[in-house]
Amino acid sequence: MLRVRSVAIVLAVLLLAWLGLALLLFLVQDRMLFFPTREIGATPARIGLSFEEVMLPLENGRELCAWFVPAEEARGTLLFCHGNAGNISHRLESIREFHGHGLNVFIFDYEGYGRSTGTPSEAALYRDAEAAWRYLTEARGVAPAEIVLFGRSLGGGVAAWLGARVAPAGLIVESAFTSVPDMARELYPWLALRFLVKNKVDALAYVKGARCPVLVAHSREDEIVPFAHGQRLFAAAPQQKEFLEMQGDHNSGFLVTGQEYSAGLGRFFERVLPRRGAGR
Repeated sequence: MLRVRSVAIVLAVLLLAWLGLALLLFLVQDRMLFFPTREIGATPARIGLSFEEVMLPLENGRELCAWFVPAEEARGTLLFCHGNAGNISHRLESIREFHGHGLNVFIFDYEGYGRSTGTPSEAALYRDAEAAWRYLTEARGVAPAEIVLFGRSLGGGVAAWLGARVAPAGLIVESAFTSVPDMARELYPWLALRFLVKNKVDALAYVKGARCPVLVAHSREDEIVPFAHGQRLFAAAPQQKEFLEMQGDHNSGFLVTGQEYSAGLGRFFERVLPRRGAGR
């Protein structure tokens, strides 16, 4: 009897500890997903590119800070949804890459990042991406068929969400996870946290609904988001799809892959945004 009681006490303590840890992770999960930096460390001027800073008004009275980086005789415009850390000033190398393909680049900071006001949340991510799309298509008059959506890491899910709702020329999903609950299950399998995860960012579901050609890029060496996530996203995408395998870790894959990465992007851009005079 004493042994049964002792076992019951141990089980109760373990259950309370599990519940306490699960509650703690539930309460702090926004801090575990979003890592904004306020300070703008550099601008495209540092890499020799002219740019226009744009403040996008939101319906809730807040503003998003964005950069429009024009390309001479641009073949189209790339709408850039960045990852969960830093801000737009940490994406200069990518801006240079896309600009080199003859694309205008429009990159914005989510609410709470950089000079954007507000607080980041999943709902805010989608609201922000939609505001950026409206700005390009309405304020600047860019045709949807001349816009490519790009998202890296967390931004891959944001770009995929937008790609399932509008009709761009193409969608690029790079180093992205299938969903936040999938990542939580892999990181904390013993906690069975899926039902507690309030941020979903279900990129897998969004990619299935993409209304345009899709390029999925991922590295087998990604130490944060397993390569299998990229494979699953590619499998879920519609028939008009391509896969670009990168090398290197989660944050430097596009740099480590170098010319192969640039060539893969170039092939996709030629397909969805052929240069003027080449036909579509």
